[in-house]
Amino acid sequence: KLCEGILNILEKDTKTSCQVACLEALRILSRDKKVLVPVTTKRNMEILMKLAKLDTVEDPLEKVSEFPVIVEALKCLCNIIFNSSVAQKLSLELNLAAMLCNLLQKCKDRQLVDDIKCFNLRLLFLLSLLHTDIRSQLRQELQGVQVLTQALESSLSVRWTEEYKAAEDRDRPPLSLQETDCAIEALKALFNVTLDSWNVHSKNESHQFRYMAAILRHCLLTTGPTEEKTEELH
Repeated sequence: KLCEGILNILEKDTKTSCQVACLEALRILSRDKKVLVPVTTKRNMEILMKLAKLDTVEDPLEKVSEFPVIVEALKCLCNIIFNSSVAQKLSLELNLAAMLCNLLQKCKDRQLVDDIKCFNLRLLFLLSLLHTDIRSQLRQELQGVQVLTQALESSLSVRWTEEYKAAEDRDRPPLSLQETDCAIEALKALFNVTLDSWNVHSKNESHQFRYMAAILRHCLLTTGPTEEKTEELH
């Protein structure tokens, strides 16, 4: 009943501070699988997707004041999808993966969106891990390899000297914690999406995998903010 009450509040047009507080409470409650059973419905998923700006194809990410709401809504969706098989099935019905790819593209050239990007990538990782149909959808319909590779390239701030050769800068400072976390989430999602890609058929696929290989090489030459984070990245 508490979760349902929170979602009823979130469905209304409330203040940003109220939305964030409600989402933080829901995120904590959503760690309990028993609590999720009665509230994992299409309506409730759509409420969270709307707050995460996953229902708007054209609208850019412009209102910085909304970013905390988007991040918390994505965190809630991560917990719910991880803990609920019903939510995993609803994700396919609601076309969640396509909406996440769209939001990821909006993050590409924007500052102050690292948290949004990171939890977007984490959600794509969870979906591709837990639902084989979504994994196939990402690979075949949504250009998931390209979208995720571009997200990884952006997180690592890759500069190119040739088509498949990234610039090597030995004096480059370590990645920030947020950049490292984004890169790690992109790598995890890429692993799932390319898991069955041992047989590359088309010229475009060949280009995409050579491009990705160059970025992965660059990744191995990159350091994170700590030794532990560098090890996790590699």
